[in-house]
Amino acid sequence: MPTAEITITIPDRIWIGELSRDYPDAVFEILTAFPKAMGGVALTEISHSDVGAVVRAMDSYDDVTNIDVLQRTDDSVLIQFETSSPILLFPVREAGTPLELPFTVSDSTVDWEITAARERLSLLAEQLREFDISFTVKSVTHRIETTQLLSKKQTELVQRAIELGYYDTPREVTLTELAADVDIAKSTCSETLHRAEEKIIKQFATSATDIEIDPSAS
Repeated sequence: MPTAEITITIPDRIWIGELSRDYPDAVFEILTAFPKAMGGVALTEISHSDVGAVVRAMDSYDDVTNIDVLQRTDDSVLIQFETSSPILLFPVREAGTPLELPFTVSDSTVDWEITAARERLSLLAEQLREFDISFTVKSVTHRIETTQLLSKKQTELVQRAIELGYYDTPREVTLTELAADVDIAKSTCSETLHRAEEKIIKQFATSATDIEIDPSAS
């Protein structure tokens, strides 16, 4: 399943974009976030040399309807806040893509890592454009689910081959040495690896079709 790493530039019309741009040294680590029927709730740790000023500025936005300070030090504060307009969550919700948490907002930018089907990632890109949120795609990788793809014997052999350096360049062990390590015949080792490699390569070729996300800014 594809995993996309996306960098989002939050526009000023979204309050946290303006706030983080006004305090470019502040770091907002979003620990949890979820939409409600009306608005959204998030648990956030804010780090800054004058964290009190950041919280006061945050509280001044009409879209921030409530702030509860849970823990505070000289340069950081843990808060739970509610907002009437969790715009960053809307594209994710509409696309049905799970968002990896925590993520960090700093100087109006945020990096997201999202693992989802190609169609979901494409829909997320469409939703970000729909909400006029600029983004760039840093990378798209394809995770091959070998535990479901391969048999237990094939999985164990491939994993052991990797551990011993069979797939390194140059190889750290020969096929004969690998077979001896796992206590099977060389011919059996070769056949098992070949079948496993065939499945992995075919799965990769199937997964590696183009994902409809513009690799440049939206």
